[in-house]
Amino acid sequence: MGNTEVEYIIVDSGNPDLRILIARLDEELLERYPQERIYGVDFDHPDVRKIIFVIARRQGEALGCGGIRPVEGTEPPAAELKRFFVDRNSRKLGIAAGMLGYLEDRAREAGFREMRLETGGEQPEAIALYTKHGYRPIDRFGPYADNPACLCYGKSLV
Repeated sequence: MGNTEVEYIIVDSGNPDLRILIARLDEELLERYPQERIYGVDFDHPDVRKIIFVIARRQGEALGCGGIRPVEGTEPPAAELKRFFVDRNSRKLGIAAGMLGYLEDRAREAGFREMRLETGGEQPEAIALYTKHGYRPIDRFGPYADNPACLCYGKSLV
């Protein structure tokens, strides 16, 4: 692949490329869902420091992002996949699969034994990606517990 190699880089929550990608993600989600259905990340909350954020870069350009954060009070310890996104013009190149694997590895290294995520029925491409990589439907958890529109998936990391 040479210079088309994708790098996955851990970044701070204030990283400008991360913020741009998350803004694009929110725009896209608003095309599919009402505002109150979007569970973002509050960058002003001190807990944002517990989130490990990653950017996918190719030839210096930031094309995707994602994060993992601890799910409180789970046994075995679980991480939640958050703000997972690949730019519209860079899809179908394996970036999402690579970034998902990279984040799963970081979660394992951090001692998490399960990965969880929340998505919705308006994102069939996301659901297809997650199920292809071993995610299975689980009960709604945390902030999603009372929202029947939320679809939650999980995967063992052990």
